[in-house]
Amino acid sequence: MTRALLALNARTFASLRKHRNYRLFFSGQVVSLAGTWMQNIALAWYVVVLTDSAVAVGFLAFCRFAPFTLFGLVAGVVADRIDNRRLVIGTQSGQMVVSVALAALALSGAENVAAVYALALLGGVGLVFDAPGRHALTFQMVGRAELPNAVALNSSLFNLSRVIGPAIAGVLIAAAGVGVCFVVNAVSFLAVLAGLLLIRKEELVPIERGEPTTMLRGIREGLAYARHAPEVRIVLLMVAVISTVGFNFHVILPLLASNRLHSGPEVFGILSACFGAGALAGALMAAALARASWKALLAGTIGFSLTLLALAPVSSAPLAGVLLVVAGASFTLWTANSNSILQLSAPDHLRGRVMSLFLLAFAGLAPIGGLLAGWLVEVGGTPLAFAVAGTVGLAMTAHAISAKPFAR
Repeated sequence: MTRALLALNARTFASLRKHRNYRLFFSGQVVSLAGTWMQNIALAWYVVVLTDSAVAVGFLAFCRFAPFTLFGLVAGVVADRIDNRRLVIGTQSGQMVVSVALAALALSGAENVAAVYALALLGGVGLVFDAPGRHALTFQMVGRAELPNAVALNSSLFNLSRVIGPAIAGVLIAAAGVGVCFVVNAVSFLAVLAGLLLIRKEELVPIERGEPTTMLRGIREGLAYARHAPEVRIVLLMVAVISTVGFNFHVILPLLASNRLHSGPEVFGILSACFGAGALAGALMAAALARASWKALLAGTIGFSLTLLALAPVSSAPLAGVLLVVAGASFTLWTANSNSILQLSAPDHLRGRVMSLFLLAFAGLAPIGGLLAGWLVEVGGTPLAFAVAGTVGLAMTAHAISAKPFAR
């Protein structure tokens, strides 16, 4: 038993132990992602305070994720053409500037919702070009053998930040207002930029970028590959449908806290942290797996969808917190395995484009999903929004199982 536990622990943190560049990147993200989640919570609450409108919060989600719809495929071609390290340095710097602008706006006392939406849109533009470059850089830092482990560790860090960031944000918002959260996030970008600048380029795994093509041809190549690769096509379809309808916590949770639970930002922060705690546990489970697994992917989608259905009638904050822990674990088990399967399936010269399709599926339809979630809450409250999300998730999982013999 002891030997098995030691082996499990060794697998869980293999990428960090073996690769200096990845350790630097991971360390910078420890600080930066906590600040990012503080800003996400503060931004949603800022709009709730300024508007007291579910539709307004949904429109914030539209602004944050519309760039994925507009530029997602372009970003993939860019990631396949440009040095990934330089690309990520540029996008992280741009997002830091957006955080500084949000801090200035909030601390000035201005009640300018249009400016908040504009800055959210600019932040989304930075994120859409950052994400495929960051995923491709992870492959270069650890290589093919350690990629599933590194993807899961990235998810664990992301979700640890989801625990820490919202909890701190809830306290800071109540004590000092949303502006302080934006300031902290702006400063936190310095950590990840330092890690990126210290990376040794000679230790990165070389990749074959293929012949330069026009932007339009590059987009067509990525779409053609996804269309003719059944495994890739099914994963992308699942991610697109379940994410669009089911993953709208940025809209539903602040409204669950304020409207159904009749609570303030502290409870909102705690509920977000509960989801993050579960997601962290799911990510560590995924990191401990020897390889990417279809069975783990399906277990994640089923667990996530069932938990959303269970959340529909809940009016108790403690019970909502427990269910959100389960939802978080299931969510990360699903997304980490989806990410790894796609990256390992893709050839080097198309990896950026395949990941841009993953991000387009995950976030590109989020503007529609955010507006849908806001409308559902307006019509039937958070119970209707959760019930629709859970039902659609189960239906999509059943379709995927019937369409593919999941042998792995």
